[in-house]
Amino acid sequence: MTSLLLLNTLLVGVVVVCAIALRYGAEQMRVSPIVGYFALGLLLRAASSFDVIPLLTEQQVFPFLADLGVIALLFRVGLESDLDRLLDQLPDALWISAGDVLISAGTAFAIAYGLIGWELIPSLFVGAAFSATSVGVTVAVWDDAGRLDSKEGNILVDVAEVDDLTGILLMALLFAAVPVLREPGAASLLPVIGSTLAKTLATFGGFGVVCFLFAKYVERPMTQLFDRLHAGEGTMLVMLGVGIIVAAAAGLGGLSTAVGAFFAGLIFHRDPHTTQYMDAFRPLHDLLAPFFFVGIGLHLAPDALTAVGPGVLLLLIAAVIGKVGGAYLPARPLLGSSSALVLGLSLVPRAEIALVVMQRGLELGNWAVPPSLFAQVVMISAITVVAIPLVLRPLLTDASPLSS
Repeated sequence: MTSLLLLNTLLVGVVVVCAIALRYGAEQMRVSPIVGYFALGLLLRAASSFDVIPLLTEQQVFPFLADLGVIALLFRVGLESDLDRLLDQLPDALWISAGDVLISAGTAFAIAYGLIGWELIPSLFVGAAFSATSVGVTVAVWDDAGRLDSKEGNILVDVAEVDDLTGILLMALLFAAVPVLREPGAASLLPVIGSTLAKTLATFGGFGVVCFLFAKYVERPMTQLFDRLHAGEGTMLVMLGVGIIVAAAAGLGGLSTAVGAFFAGLIFHRDPHTTQYMDAFRPLHDLLAPFFFVGIGLHLAPDALTAVGPGVLLLLIAAVIGKVGGAYLPARPLLGSSSALVLGLSLVPRAEIALVVMQRGLELGNWAVPPSLFAQVVMISAITVVAIPLVLRPLLTDASPLSS
């Protein structure tokens, strides 16, 4: 046990050194480092075929660090967001998100059930998984390009967060419905879905109220206390600690840790006093955030490349068309044609929520998510996470595609 822990510690150090080298190397080449982080995860997964290297997805260390990575990533987004602008863009974001969620989930389900021929319940899992986007991947690409604080960037953050919330809601509804769908005579479906929907919305509303009350009555006295104690940059560690607590509370409440971390960042953003600690947080962000992307690479086993069927191409088409078309149609009147297209492309990556949906379905058994189906969705996640940043980077660094 001790040797295994030491080996995990060694690999953590390797990832930290490699991630920093990849980041600054990518900056020199003017490309996103996300692809490098993902490739590092793939290499670590491939290395697990040797007896010396453990399968890191079955260890506690790397999944834990991956969770901290997405918390750090979204906490920073909330911390640096313009809350007034986000609220101003929220109605537009809700409209765009409704379109891309319905079309992407519907397209994925139709292809899985109608064209590929999977059973109803596995097809429903595919539709729910494809409804969300990877807010971590998307935000990182826009942030690297310096476009996150633009009008389009603020709409993107809102749309991605709403997509994730919708994905979580669909997952909750699906897990309430699948036992009834498997045994139709067991209970009526509508009351089960209705009670689950009410519970999830109540949880989200209660979580939002608690965050608002904390921001209004607790945040400023807390940071002032640590200032009086001359904590200096240590105050930023306290803020991050609160962010981790809020993110974990969101996860325990049935929401997403990514959503919780974003809300936690907004808690501190509303106080101009905390902006002086932004520079202190960036090294923490650079340390933790790469583990999220490395964790995605760890989920793709090399043998998954041979386990997938021809349906993976159809699902990949559904993954792209669903988000691009679903976002483009409602966004075009608001942003213009080129900006709406860039926004749609930015929503294509699937990672954390999609993988959680499929992983939980896999745990239910082959009747819910067969291993071959899980492998195909993981592969699609890998392709979209790698390919979309490569496509987006030149579009975001060129001003013309974002002009309406």
